[in-house]
Amino acid sequence: MKKKRFRFQWGAFLLLIFYGGLFFVLFTRMVTIQATGEVEGQELAARAAAKYGKESVITANRGKIYDQSGQVIAEDTLSYRLVAIVNEAATTDPKKPRHVVDAEKTAKVLAKYIPAMKEEEVVKKLNNRYRSDGKPLYQVEFGSAGRGISHEVMSKIQKEKLPGILFVSDLKRYYPNGVFASHLIGYALKKDNKDGTVTTKGEMGLEYTYDKELTGVNGKVEYETDAFRYLLPNSEKMITPAKNGDDIYLTLDKTIQSFLEEAMTKVEQEYNPESMTAVVADPKTGKILAMSQRPTFNPETRESQNMKWLNEVIEETIEPGSTMKTFTLASAIDTNTWAPNAPYQSGSYTILDRTIRDHNQVGWGTISYLEGFQRSSNTAMANLLKLIGDEVFIEYLDRFGFGHKTGIDLPNEATGTILSKYPIQRVTTTYGQGSTVTPIQLIQAMTAIANDGKMMQPYVIDRIVDSSTGKVIQNHEPVEKGQPIKADTAKQVREILASTLTSKYGTAKDFILEDYEVAGKTGTAQIPRADGSYSWGANQFLYSFLGMAPVDDPQLIMYVSVKKPKLNNELGSVPVSKVFNPVMLNSLKHLNINPDDIQHVDKVGIQDYTGQSAEALEVELANDGLQPIVVGDGGKVIDQYPKDTKKLVKGSFVFLKTDGDITLPDFTNWSLRNLLVFKSMTGLEMEIFGEGFVASQSVSAGTVITDSSPIVVKLKTPAESFVQDVEAASEGEVEEVDDE
Repeated sequence: MKKKRFRFQWGAFLLLIFYGGLFFVLFTRMVTIQATGEVEGQELAARAAAKYGKESVITANRGKIYDQSGQVIAEDTLSYRLVAIVNEAATTDPKKPRHVVDAEKTAKVLAKYIPAMKEEEVVKKLNNRYRSDGKPLYQVEFGSAGRGISHEVMSKIQKEKLPGILFVSDLKRYYPNGVFASHLIGYALKKDNKDGTVTTKGEMGLEYTYDKELTGVNGKVEYETDAFRYLLPNSEKMITPAKNGDDIYLTLDKTIQSFLEEAMTKVEQEYNPESMTAVVADPKTGKILAMSQRPTFNPETRESQNMKWLNEVIEETIEPGSTMKTFTLASAIDTNTWAPNAPYQSGSYTILDRTIRDHNQVGWGTISYLEGFQRSSNTAMANLLKLIGDEVFIEYLDRFGFGHKTGIDLPNEATGTILSKYPIQRVTTTYGQGSTVTPIQLIQAMTAIANDGKMMQPYVIDRIVDSSTGKVIQNHEPVEKGQPIKADTAKQVREILASTLTSKYGTAKDFILEDYEVAGKTGTAQIPRADGSYSWGANQFLYSFLGMAPVDDPQLIMYVSVKKPKLNNELGSVPVSKVFNPVMLNSLKHLNINPDDIQHVDKVGIQDYTGQSAEALEVELANDGLQPIVVGDGGKVIDQYPKDTKKLVKGSFVFLKTDGDITLPDFTNWSLRNLLVFKSMTGLEMEIFGEGFVASQSVSAGTVITDSSPIVVKLKTPAESFVQDVEAASEGEVEEVDDE
């Protein structure tokens, strides 16, 4: 048999070597990738996460701004953002287009409903369908003009059935009260960031100053999808919750602020002044209850004319005019140099080469210092300065805080300047010319007059609260700034200030109130020109009033100034009084301050009742003429209001908190203050509408509250609900029990 001869196949061998080597390389590569998880220095897991990992943002709400009783001043609310789809690829059925087909028609309709959007600009944006790198755009947006759209406008545009026009839900900063302490509150706007995100930023006022506290931190949802963007089975969602911004509670009283805004608007319309400022404060604590100015703006639209974008109460200095005589008088009384019946020659006063004159240029002959103060005599103040002493007088102004910042919790506070280098400067400062102050300095100094010598620092922030936990982050308490004068001095000053309204020589008769005795001082300040001279003429002054009420125990102090009003043969005090009088009167009634003509009533002492039987106390307190309100099922008292040792007017409420379910009382004729005490002690969800006293409630008295449904309570206006009969009043004044 013939043997086969072996033949070496070079082709097969080379193929074996080639494919074998290729397999070895691929195998090695696979092992390397599996072991390191990297390709060309990049982690595959990271690339996969970038391709298939998705993330959506959970938008954080900006913190709310409230008044002192929890009524909203500024908050985020639902709005809509306009989006236009411009890529034709979005349309799969030509009969049902899903992109913008007719740019001109679309722009015309959008401009009709959204005035901030100009038709030409919208057309240009809709027709520009490519990015700068040449790639097609899928959608376009319209900046600030296309954000903050209300539901009403959105609905109208949707009815037009414009192809490619979509709306995305968004948050908008909302100011429900319109013009309301606008220069204090300020405003916040949506801002586009470089990374394409949008953030609400404070642009002015408290919104700007406390932007960090109000701004929340957005959360996110992370998840995985496939190549078609469908959620992968069993993929985990990782949620980082959003942290909403902190809430800010102000010292403002919404009702008093509303009184102020209404009165200032009326005077502005009637007298067309160049500017106006006003502040209402609690002299016992320094809390600012209301603050406003004109011209002003609505934070929703931010439209205004001839307006300064600064808070004039804090940031602008003025020559205070005769309101400064209040503190010259206080200095004289406190140094025992005040002799009210001593005579002096009015009309003119000469110091070195300068002569000053009274406002009528000729004076009233030889009159007493008391009459001179009532007539607002400049020469009376100049003569008083000789008795007080220049250095002592300047020291008193320093004690009252003039020339220094008050330290109010607002930015950019001005200091003002007390001129004292030359003798004439010290003289003119006694009646408020030359030296400058801020309205907030006048308020702070006046607290010493109203508060028996104790001067309180003004403040507007009550507390800052973590909106998620309710924990108080910052808590602002009243701060005493010293005692520039003695208590007896303050009482004498109040009596003399009251006489400027009641005396036949008084200059403040326009500020008399029907139910309350007012004490205060008018001011008519010349306004300096740029060249150093002063304007002159009835319509060229800064008219003002710095006052308080009631005289015996002032509960409110108020400063009002009206610059260059267009008077109609009237005194400059008239437009000022048209702000001061209604605001002071309505505010005192709103706070349940008893009028001066009410006869004296007996007061009942209470004590700390913690641990005692609520049932026994009900009988005891009712026999004493008080109105006990038991909060809970009864048994031992665990909390009460008022606390500690107090004296209450008969008819006043005493709240006694016990354990157990809450039975709803009859709220009829309850004051807002009592209603808020009950809400605070019970923690019930209550929606309170209106002002003054309760007129109706949505849940009947005697109902045991078992769920968290809100209880709606409506109040009448102060004018309708105010009760002058003390024994029938829903709340009395509280005062400390004497130690004697």
